[in-house]
Amino acid sequence: MSTIIAGRFDTFARAETTATRLLAKGVRQDDLTMFYVNPPGQHGTYPIGGDEAVDPGARKAGKGAGRGIMIGAALGAGIGICLAAALRAWYEAPPQPWVLVLVVAFATGLGAYAGSLMGALSLTGGQRNARVRHAGVLLAAHVSNENTTLVANELRQNGAKDVERAEGQWRDGQWEDFDPLVPPVPVGR
Repeated sequence: MSTIIAGRFDTFARAETTATRLLAKGVRQDDLTMFYVNPPGQHGTYPIGGDEAVDPGARKAGKGAGRGIMIGAALGAGIGICLAAALRAWYEAPPQPWVLVLVVAFATGLGAYAGSLMGALSLTGGQRNARVRHAGVLLAAHVSNENTTLVANELRQNGAKDVERAEGQWRDGQWEDFDPLVPPVPVGR
């Protein structure tokens, strides 16, 4: 395994300028690589797209929908009964019983539907990974113990948004096992 220090830049020009400065300070050309990292969710890990088979934020949505159906149906039934009673009181000739049953059934179904939506949404999302890899141009350097601090400082001084440290496979001037889904580990100052 090799130690790799990488910084994320907004543009290739900024990353290339930083690479030139690192070369001038003694970092070898085959110890530097530059590539673009797509935004989260757009890495195409699966044939139909996306990074994950299931959105982790949606795992509890079914449980929330079930609870919402129960609460919404109860509230809807209560509102339906109130509407049916109001219909009976407003008209001199009360409506047919099937009309009142239909009002209660419709209100119960509408309440259950609205409750399922609100219940599912209430448990969707949740805790996301606090540290995600943002999109941008990544300038990565294969470093030794002697030049780790130099490379990290140079990346910061030249405008790198995130400076990270990783252990990985460096071969033929490339970070071979780079995984955009692995959260970056920030380099301490």
